[in-house]
Amino acid sequence: MSSCLDATGVTPDGAAWLASAGTYPRTTLAFWEERPDAPVVLPCGTVFDVVSTPAMFGRRMLDRLWDDGPGSSPVAVFRGRMLLFAGPGTAQRLPSLLGWEEFGRTENIPPLLCHGNGDAVTVPAPSGAPAPAPSGSRWLVAPDTRHPWLPGPEILLWAAVRAARAAVRISIFPPADHDAKVYDVSRRR
Repeated sequence: MSSCLDATGVTPDGAAWLASAGTYPRTTLAFWEERPDAPVVLPCGTVFDVVSTPAMFGRRMLDRLWDDGPGSSPVAVFRGRMLLFAGPGTAQRLPSLLGWEEFGRTENIPPLLCHGNGDAVTVPAPSGAPAPAPSGSRWLVAPDTRHPWLPGPEILLWAAVRAARAAVRISIFPPADHDAKVYDVSRRR
């Protein structure tokens, strides 16, 4: 990779890691040498899985990972969704973990799209420059090493449950009765 990548972009080691997911990594790297502003489609399942969330919920998950947890792996935005890169096998295991009755309160977790073995995702350009509309793909946390830390299904479940709980406001007071008659008692004699 050339040195034309800026601080918000993928490092050469990160690009090598991403390219290793494809069938022809050297071809992908050569393509990025020529076009560092071009997104590419890469297969999931061997080097990484991807969990795609609605953007706002994904942001809350990311906040939980950084504020209360271990931090995050590479994260991208693509077509209004957040792509959380995860360890291989996460796409297969996470849906069943979310379905466990033990966690019960997962109704506030929006559908998470899990991309694993046999799936492919569009990854943003390594340059860090956002793609033009409509995709607007870009890196939020760009890969910077050949062996990035990738969360497994348990960590993403933990982040999703906490993000859902943080989004729900709990009150000990019952909801207001908007049809109730209200009397001004401040002028009582």
